[in-house]
Parts: sequence; structure tokens; C-alpha cells
Amino acid sequence: MKLSRQNLLLLVALLALAALAVGFGETALSGAQYRMALSRPESPPGEILWGLRAPRAAVAALVGAALGLSGAVMQGLLRNPLAEPGVLGVSAGGGLGAALAIAAGLASAPGGVELAALVGALAAGGFVVTAAARFREPETLILMGVALSAFGGALTALVFNFSRSPMTTAEMMAWLMGSVENRDWSDAAWAAPPMLLGLGLCLYARPGLLMMTLGEETAALSGLPMARLRAAAVAGAALLTGAAVAVSGVIGFVGLAAPHLVRAGARNDPAAILAPSALSGAILLVSADLIARVLPTEVELKLGVVTALFGAPLFATIAWRAARSWRG
Repeated sequence: MKLSRQNLLLLVALLALAALAVGFGETALSGAQYRMALSRPESPPGEILWGLRAPRAAVAALVGAALGLSGAVMQGLLRNPLAEPGVLGVSAGGGLGAALAIAAGLASAPGGVELAALVGALAAGGFVVTAAARFREPETLILMGVALSAFGGALTALVFNFSRSPMTTAEMMAWLMGSVENRDWSDAAWAAPPMLLGLGLCLYARPGLLMMTLGEETAALSGLPMARLRAAAVAGAALLTGAAVAVSGVIGFVGLAAPHLVRAGARNDPAAILAPSALSGAILLVSADLIARVLPTEVELKLGVVTALFGAPLFATIAWRAARSWRG
């Protein structure tokens, strides 16, 4: 993934937004406090900037990049502009794992809910990887993913139904709505390894994504190990999505919209779009989290709510413009 002009601009925008996310928040700081935070990171203002806001922005950027990259891989693999990480059922599997862990009282154990969410996501991903290795048709993979997502959602609703504690139910609901509130550097360090592994698998699958734009028959005659590349793409997307769900809960829209925001600059190349989609996803989620923090509400909005409220109209505009170009 070379640093093209588009990628450079996106990276600069991401760094600028990250600086804003660290500098601004619910607690207003004076100029003297900013200077104290920069010169003495262990001071109270420094703790706000570097112990609370900076890791939160880093986790938001990691999760957004993972979801954006996963969405780009899914849209290239399935050759469907409406594909996104949730289409595999991985998000539903992660949500089910987290709901079960919270209902079982594991929320008090450090990393208990996150580990359960990752296991649930990877279990769903493993099922889809097996299906991808057996079936070549993207329609089959989409239908299996939709069925798995519906089944995972039904089981999660069943956990809600049998929950006897209102507090447990509220905790499950809050987690499923998605948030990076109260995340620290350990959360970023915990999520990074599976995301890096998913990134490696997606990079390995890049030649296959490009070849599949020519059709299944041409791809089969290319000499590339298409079954292996297809499985690597699904496994990479599942790892990225699973790690994102494990660290932040279920956050929709980002994986769907991020590739569309940069598709024209990447010349609709499913291989060239990976890096800008990751950067675009990071920008979307850091922006959404900054909005959630600075909006004057009594209770901070959940990240999944913000991405849907601001993202859905944006995506509708993109779809409308694309429809006009198709008619023209």
C-alpha cells in the first residue's frame, strides 16, 4: 500500500483530527493547563490529555481503520457496493459473545467481555472462511453471512429475554451500541495484534481481489491460488472486524461508507482502495467520537448512534450521486 497523494492527504487529515481529539473534550483547559500538560505529562492536565483523550483517540482510529479496511475487502471480494463487515455475521457473533459474558457476570473480570466478543467473532469468521473455501459464488457467501448474522442476532435477543437483572440488560445494551469511552493504552495494545494479522491476510489477498473484478472464470484461469486468496480475504476481514467489535462494541456504517468516500480517488481498483479505506474509516470514527464528546448532552451519545445519525445521510448522498452517474 504505497503512500499516494490521496493517502498522504488522508493521513494528514487523520493526524489533524487526532490532535483535535486530544486537545478538546468535555473538560475545557486553559492555555496554562495545556502548557503544563505538554511539559509535565504526569500532571492532572497531562493525565486528561495523555491518559484519557489520547488513548481514546488511538482506539477510535484503530477500530475505524479496521472496519474501513474490512469493508473494502468485503466489497471487493463480493463485488457488491453494499457489502460491509456485518454481512459476514462476524459482528453478530462478537455481540453474542459479549452478551453471554455480561449475562454470566464476567464483566467484572479484566478483559472478560472483550475476550468473549473476540471468540464469538472468530467462531463466526471461521464458519464463513470454511464456506468461502467451499463455495466460489459471492451470492452464496452473502446469503450465509446474512443467515449467520440473523441467527446471532436472534441468540443475542434470547440472552436479553432471559436476563433477570435490569442492570445487566442495560450493560449489554450499552456495549452493543458501541463506544470507546474509558479505553486506555492497554486496550489499543490488546487490539493491535489481531488487527495486524488481519491486515497481513488482506494484503496477501490483494492480487485475488483485483483478479476477481474480471469474473470468476478469468480468475480461475489466472494461475493464482484463488481459493486460498479468497479464504485469506475472509479471514482477514473477520479478524479485523472481530478485534474491532471486541474493543469497542458493535459500530455500524463505517465499513460500508469508508470505501465509497475514497473509491473515485483509487480508480475503483479493489486492491488500491485498501489503504485509503482504512484511513477514511479512521477519520470517520475519530470524528464521530469527537462529536460524541463535545455535544452538550447530559449523557454522552454512544458511538454507534453518532455514526448512524451523521453517516446515513452522508451515505445516502453518495448513493444518490452514484445513481446519477450510472444514469448519465
